[in-house]
Amino acid sequence: MYLKHFGLDEPPFRITPVTVFFFSGANRGEILDALIYSISEVEGIIKVSGEVGSGKTMLCRVLLEKLPAHIETIYLANPSLSREEMLYAIADGLGLNIEGERVGIIMQRIQNKLEEKAREGKRIVVLVDEAHAMPPDTLEELRLLYNLQVGNAKLLQIVLFGQPELNTKLNQPNMRQLKDRIAHHFHMQPLSRNTLESYLMFRMRAAGYRGPNIFSPDALKLIAKTSSGLMRRVNILADKSLLAAFVENTHNIEARHVQAAMHDSELNTAPIFFNNKLLLVSAITALLLFGLAAWWMLDKTPLQQTQDKSSIQDKPSVVSG
Repeated sequence: MYLKHFGLDEPPFRITPVTVFFFSGANRGEILDALIYSISEVEGIIKVSGEVGSGKTMLCRVLLEKLPAHIETIYLANPSLSREEMLYAIADGLGLNIEGERVGIIMQRIQNKLEEKAREGKRIVVLVDEAHAMPPDTLEELRLLYNLQVGNAKLLQIVLFGQPELNTKLNQPNMRQLKDRIAHHFHMQPLSRNTLESYLMFRMRAAGYRGPNIFSPDALKLIAKTSSGLMRRVNILADKSLLAAFVENTHNIEARHVQAAMHDSELNTAPIFFNNKLLLVSAITALLLFGLAAWWMLDKTPLQQTQDKSSIQDKPSVVSG
């Protein structure tokens, strides 16, 4: 409705994940780079946590697009799978027809297929969205799949995306074996007031806007307070604020437009409290892996690429917990 009014090609604040609108600020770019490096070069299960609406699914979708060609992905969007259903889903992702087979046979066929992929130089990663809702038995089955290996090499990599409830679930005594295999932990930070304006204008320009900043300081302050920095809430408020400004036939977003959006959305302003220690550890880990990834890519010189194929080349290793 308001697209022509603001010179937009498409809606800038829809809540459906569209990767062209991926915002790399607020530690998301660092986490993405660290994930790509970890999946490509490092063993160990990876966990990415974040509040509802913090952009986990968007990050997962971008990761699917950015991984190198030799890495094949299996994306589990439905977390409420039983143990058997999860095995069927992974077998299907590997192109196996296992209809009517017993669980033991399915596991063996999955292992055989993973070994075949390893011989072809392929690496398989399972991305689990909304992992906090996955039943404990299914999570345990994932751990057993992760244990599959040939020689000293793991056959499967796993990335868990979930809300903070995933941390609570993993702290349960029956989950300790899975938790011990998680080598990297990342937490998605909320948008700060300083990054909020950059985020809003990034989305506007990605949707075709070419004008000046339209969000007033008071509007930004109110969006930040009401949204608690969560992207989904920010998108809802910004979208409805644009509509309110369109109705007034103005191009500037003021606090009154955000208030109208708040009323229409029935969003409360209760703050969400984040674990500062967890955020710090996550940020340090992401920056460390990002640095190692940059070094790894720079280290692949033309001289190394022309070395005899039979020579032994050292690969970088990462030890983190």
